[in-house]
Amino acid sequence: MLRGRDRQRVAVDAVLDRARAGRGGVLVLHGEAGSGRTSLLRAARHAAADFTPDSRRTLLCVDDAHRLDLTWLLDVLPELEDEPVAVLVAADRPLPGLPGVEVDPLDHATSVRVLRDLLPGLPGELADDVARTACGNPLALVELARSLTSAQLGGAEPPPDVLPPGSTSRARLRARFDALTPDARRALGLVLVDDELDVDTLVRLPGLSVAAVQEAAALMDPRPLVRSTLVAELPLAERYEAHAALAGSLPDGPRRTWHRAVLAAGPRDGQADVLAEAAARARDRGDFAAAARDHQRAATLTTAPDLRARRLLSAAADHWRRGLPHRARTILREAVPLSDHAEPRALADLVRGGIEVGNGLPDVAARRLLRAAGELVGANRGLAVTALGFAGEAAAVAGDHVLHAEIADLAVAWRTADEPAESRLTLDHLIGTAASYAGRHDEALPALRSVVELAERLPDAKSKIWGGHAAYVLGDAAKAHALADRGVTAARESGLTTLVPWALTYRALAALMVDQHELALTAAFEGVHAATAAGQHNAVADHLMVLALLAALRGDADTALHRIDAAADQVRQRGLGRSGTVGAWASTCVDLTRDRPADALRRMRTASVRGVHAGIRALAAPDIVEAAVRSGHPDTADRALHRYEKWAHSTGTASRVALSHRCRALISDGPGADEHFTEAIRLHQVGGTPLELAKTELFYANRLRRNRKPRQARELLHDAVHHFEHYEADHWADRARAELRATGEPAEGPTGSRVADLTPQQRQIAHLVAEGATNREVAERLFLSRRTVEHHLRNIFTRLDIRSRVELVKFLD
Repeated sequence: MLRGRDRQRVAVDAVLDRARAGRGGVLVLHGEAGSGRTSLLRAARHAAADFTPDSRRTLLCVDDAHRLDLTWLLDVLPELEDEPVAVLVAADRPLPGLPGVEVDPLDHATSVRVLRDLLPGLPGELADDVARTACGNPLALVELARSLTSAQLGGAEPPPDVLPPGSTSRARLRARFDALTPDARRALGLVLVDDELDVDTLVRLPGLSVAAVQEAAALMDPRPLVRSTLVAELPLAERYEAHAALAGSLPDGPRRTWHRAVLAAGPRDGQADVLAEAAARARDRGDFAAAARDHQRAATLTTAPDLRARRLLSAAADHWRRGLPHRARTILREAVPLSDHAEPRALADLVRGGIEVGNGLPDVAARRLLRAAGELVGANRGLAVTALGFAGEAAAVAGDHVLHAEIADLAVAWRTADEPAESRLTLDHLIGTAASYAGRHDEALPALRSVVELAERLPDAKSKIWGGHAAYVLGDAAKAHALADRGVTAARESGLTTLVPWALTYRALAALMVDQHELALTAAFEGVHAATAAGQHNAVADHLMVLALLAALRGDADTALHRIDAAADQVRQRGLGRSGTVGAWASTCVDLTRDRPADALRRMRTASVRGVHAGIRALAAPDIVEAAVRSGHPDTADRALHRYEKWAHSTGTASRVALSHRCRALISDGPGADEHFTEAIRLHQVGGTPLELAKTELFYANRLRRNRKPRQARELLHDAVHHFEHYEADHWADRARAELRATGEPAEGPTGSRVADLTPQQRQIAHLVAEGATNREVAERLFLSRRTVEHHLRNIFTRLDIRSRVELVKFLD
């Protein structure tokens, strides 16, 4: 099975189909060694089983074409134009004058699937680490998987970071290395022992010519697997020669200290202390890459096992902060066995727990972090409180409110009257959110308001993020968005890459609260990419479910289900209660869109009590009420509404109180219903939620029409159609137009518009298509189904009054 090669297979099939139709065609499959070019040729031969001598159809495959003189092929291609001949050429680069498709690296998710095909049952962390090491090269994946030892499979040893000695890929690298001239080998050796050395610095070093540097540059691959394998191939004498050259030429600083220390005889603890001090300074200025490097180098030179363990743990923490959890995990495996003391073990739990929140089992992470907090509270209270705060976050991600409440009880016990501001914010956030999840809103309000007030004063990213969440629970969308936005900025400016996806989650949810779908879409898409880059696949699931909810609220059922499906396995396998609850809410909206209210109601009812996130379930209450009313369960509607009203009125947020009035109108009759609908519309306008306003207008208009008040209904419906069209909520717009027709007034279709009037999603699709993306590529980029992309593209053509992609390119130019 060729995974992740659909685009290339489509291109190959097109050439084969052309030959079946009696026409010649050629395609170059270009990519690096090990990318799967030969496998694609092999698959093409299987697909061309009907190419027989009797059919006159011919398939010509040319592998490693970059090593051949293809003049003859270029000469005969014109003659094959009208012959049933398909020519497939595999090369390491595009060939001038010939159409081609890149055999690009596999993405991370596909790489993990390839590994699990090779080794069913491969542990998740190990699969993740090996996939990252291989950098999407299929042959490297296969060779690394085959080299795994039982100790590595069992987690007792770190995964491989070099290609195995007998592998094809390593032999190719060794052959290229051996072919270098002595001066080029020397240049490459310098880069291999110092990965911060750039070409400009190299050419200024004595004894190196520009030609030698240029020759060596072909092997200066930044990918860790290539670098580490070449380091393993570098003879010891050449390695020490490179260290000596850099020790004599680099300016004073930690890099020069390291190269000198490598050459020194005897204990080197003095140099280790110098490097540890440099690492601390780098951490203070937010340069976690330098901090991790110098902490790790200091550990290498440290003789005392306990101190060495602490420095390795510092390096692991720095790697985690900069969004490289796989590197942090590798260092943790080395550090933990070095010390029997409680504090280093607790520090290891803190780092490991932080990694697991983003890319592991959150319930396990919560217990690990809780244990770290308990062990650290006597020696380092600030870190203990941080560990407790992240334990609460992990429990919330799992949807385990029993555990979250236990953690909050500990926060109450720890909190003192003279608590430092940063610790007070963390403890109050735990106390306030736990009370809110339990429905004790009067108790939650003062704690959450304290969090917001402290977050506005404190500069660190963590405080801004938790402050944004507190404001979100309080219903202050503007403050929630502002604090989350400042959290994103603070995380990036301070080098805390690992916090960025987390901050973007709250930025997306804050925008969603006030129907700012364009901002929410931008934040969620950015969150998917940031979380993927940082190895935080739990956060990827969070953002995919938010994207699903955005689609579901607009009535775009296909897109919502497509995005839910993209995250479903992750949610199920890791017990992501928060993401799962957002997905259940989105699915509820889909069922309502498809006129299946009983299914919508059952979806929330059958969810596991332990795994349902109480805060998200509270937000979904208006849709649960609608489902209960439409399926004939008024008692269920009344119970759900009672809980929602208690929360909404405790915060006084106009948009949430508006929804409570809409729900009350749905379960009421007579003049009381009219009063609730009228108040809901007023509060929607005050709260600035036009999409929910339009839904309320539609529901009220339906009631008015049935009560024989068509003129009032039409006024509401015209406004509703306008809002639905703005949000590209086609399902809802169609319902509103149908309701208009039922009042006796013909409803016009969508009005034509120009680019400025396209919806945010339409603009995204239009620009991607204009850049040359296929419908499939657009679907992958935006987590849409291809059918949805086709639907949007038709609407774009209609709105812009154009007929083709070519016209779209000209229109947007």
